[in-house]
Amino acid sequence: MNTDVVVVGGGPVGLMLAAELRLGGARVVLLERLTEPSGHSRAFRMQARMLDTLDQRGLLGRFTEGNRTWPKAHFAGLEPLLDFGYLRNENPYALLIPQARTEELLEKHAMACGVEIRRGHTVTGLEATPSAVDCEISSDEGTYRLSSSYLVGCDGGRSTVRKLAGIGFSGSEPAVRALLADVELADPGQLPNGVPGTMRTPHGLLMAISLQSGVTRVLTTEFTPPEPGTEHTPVTLDELRATVRRVTGIDVDMDRPRWLSRFTDATRLADTYRQGRVLLAGDAAHVHFPIGAQGLNLGLQDAVNLGWKLAGTLVGWAPPGLLDSYGTERRPVAERVLRQTQAQLMLMAPDPRVDPLRGMFSELLELPEVNSRLAHEMTGLDVRYALPPGRYGHHLLGRPCPPLTPDVGDEARTMLGIGRGVLLVPDGLAKEAAGLVAGRSHRLGTVAAGDGPGLLLRPDGHVAWVDPGDGVPREDVLLELADALRHWFGAHGSEAVLRTHHDLTNGGS
Repeated sequence: MNTDVVVVGGGPVGLMLAAELRLGGARVVLLERLTEPSGHSRAFRMQARMLDTLDQRGLLGRFTEGNRTWPKAHFAGLEPLLDFGYLRNENPYALLIPQARTEELLEKHAMACGVEIRRGHTVTGLEATPSAVDCEISSDEGTYRLSSSYLVGCDGGRSTVRKLAGIGFSGSEPAVRALLADVELADPGQLPNGVPGTMRTPHGLLMAISLQSGVTRVLTTEFTPPEPGTEHTPVTLDELRATVRRVTGIDVDMDRPRWLSRFTDATRLADTYRQGRVLLAGDAAHVHFPIGAQGLNLGLQDAVNLGWKLAGTLVGWAPPGLLDSYGTERRPVAERVLRQTQAQLMLMAPDPRVDPLRGMFSELLELPEVNSRLAHEMTGLDVRYALPPGRYGHHLLGRPCPPLTPDVGDEARTMLGIGRGVLLVPDGLAKEAAGLVAGRSHRLGTVAAGDGPGLLLRPDGHVAWVDPGDGVPREDVLLELADALRHWFGAHGSEAVLRTHHDLTNGGS
């Protein structure tokens, strides 16, 4: 093998995955077809769930520096807005950060972790066998082959990896066409609803938001299918102006476009996230209309879920079925996001028959229970993985880690920051817990829970065990903890084949 994993695609998802794999001890080569970052920023908002993940990795401060936070978000352009004050997490807000900046920071992180990044390298063929994946790669230096134990496609909605692997991409054909551009407005007052604002007319939608001084993001949506053959046609400023005029009936003076692009509401989901030794993550596995700023966050959470599982498989400690749990857990999350974005788009349709439904949804959004539920769903904090049944069910099982007290949280983040799981040891179980964790210290750390609950956190920050508390026999508590440790963190070190850090860093097998 030339390397353990080849990651194809150097966007945020590929970079995050590559870094996560390195934290877990795997050797990684990342291939990106572009010779330089594009500088374009289709995504510009980071959701609360991903902010917690960055916090757990010790990276959040780099992302928040110089960027604005936002305490609300819209659902289908309705009022009232979703209130992030309802969120039950460490960082209950959205972060307004251009995708280009996210990419820059994640690339620095990946390189610091030891990821080898090859720019200007394109995968043109692959052959997967039961024991390896061989890629044919084209670059300015010529064509060469690269062999790895696994390959992960993070190369977007038109994924070459997905197509070469023969993985189906089922879904709906486009019925909506949209343009997205970052431009300068001569007079923001020309927009009736101002900036930021949403304008819904009988001819479509216009959304506008200020990204930085003098630059406005303009999104137009027309509820008619795109013309055949225009999918890859470059957008011109004149086309954008004409579209804004059709939607609003107003001539808006726009100039100096930073970038322009087109997209549709095509909604697709990979038939499987794993085919043998080839896996998919991010837009390579799912595409949807970009409403609610959910796509990037969905893909980044794919990366965080997959990274530790694939690394554990390669290093040798992963229990049976751990890698398969990636698709089992993440594909239903994508199905839910796809359904929700389709519902929002239908609610925004200009058809007057939708108006009564919008009115009812606005009334429902005034109810704290509804507002809170949708806020958690939009931010990814509603995700609850279906974990193996235990003797004592708990509402935290499978969910993201709840807020912790400062001292406990700091110690837990130290462990999570290096890609390990964490056992928050409840009072009275310290001695027994030490025995259970023994031999797993390279993949699991312990922290005294203090006044908080006893929890087992996977490296992705999801809860895998909860101390059921008083009234439960200690033997049962320990048995359930032992089951959870075995299921997610494998056998003791003496029972697993482990690769040493020296072997990894020096290219050993």
